[in-house]
Amino acid sequence: MSEYPVRALAMWTAIATAAIVDCASAQYCDPRLAPWCRSYPPQGSPGPSSPFPLFRPREMAPEPGLRGAPIRPDPRPVDPALAGQYASIYAQVYSEPFSIAAVRLSEVDPEYLRRSVYYPSNEPPGTIVVEAQNRFLYFVQGGGRAIRYGVGVGRQGFGWSGVATVHDKQQWPDWYPPKEMIARQPELRRQLTQLQGGIGMPGGPRNPLGARAMYLWQGNKATLYRIHGTFEPSTIGKNVSSGCIRMINQDVIDLYQRAPLGAKVVVLPSQRAPAFSG
Repeated sequence: MSEYPVRALAMWTAIATAAIVDCASAQYCDPRLAPWCRSYPPQGSPGPSSPFPLFRPREMAPEPGLRGAPIRPDPRPVDPALAGQYASIYAQVYSEPFSIAAVRLSEVDPEYLRRSVYYPSNEPPGTIVVEAQNRFLYFVQGGGRAIRYGVGVGRQGFGWSGVATVHDKQQWPDWYPPKEMIARQPELRRQLTQLQGGIGMPGGPRNPLGARAMYLWQGNKATLYRIHGTFEPSTIGKNVSSGCIRMINQDVIDLYQRAPLGAKVVVLPSQRAPAFSG
C-alpha cells in the first residue's frame, strides 16, 4: 500500500474519532440522557483535545432548558375508573345564560378535581376552609367528611389569610377592578366600560370572575376578596390571581349552591401571607 492512502486513512480515522468524542462529551452534559451517554469523559477529566477546530469539544454555555433545568413531569392522567364520572361533572353546561365549555381534564392535575374526602375538622358543617398552601378548598359536611375542590390562589405578595363570611353571592357577576389594579395593569382600561356600579366589565364569558362569585366580608367591612369562577381551568392548583380564590366554573357553581349567605370562610395562611385583622 502506498504512503498516501495510509496517511489519508489515518487522518479520516482521527477526524471520525474526534467527532465521536465531541458528540459524547456534549451528550454527557445533558442530565436527561441515559447513563451510557454520560460515561465519557470521566468526572474531573479535562476532556479530549483535537487538532481540528471543527470537532473541538464544546465549552459554550448550555442551551436553555437542557443543563441544570428540572424536567417538569406531565400531569398524571385521570384514573380510568373515574374518567367517566369526571367527564360528566366537568361536561359542557348549556343551562346557563352563557355556555360553559367542557373542561379538558388533561389540563388539570387530577389531584385538583372535585371529590368527597375524609376531613376531620372542628368547624361546623357549611364552613368553607381554604388551604392556600395546598391549593384546596373544603366545604365541610360534618361527620369527618368534606367536598374538596382545587383552587387557584393569590400570587406571592397578594395572598391573604383570615376568617370572613359570605356576604353576597352573584351569578355571572360584573367585575369592578380596584383603582390599584388598574394602576398596576393600565392595559385593563381597554376592556372596561361604564356600568351601573362604575367602570367595569359586564358578566359573561370574557369576565375573569367566571360564572359565580361569593364576596367575603369581615363584620360590616368588605375585604375586596372573592371566591369566583374562571374560564382558565389550567390555572387551578397555581398561584395566579391577585389574592382572590378562583375555581373551575363547574366547581364554583356547585359550591355556590351549597354555601348559604353568611357561611363562614376560613383561609389558612400560606408562607408569608399577610393576615386579616378581625
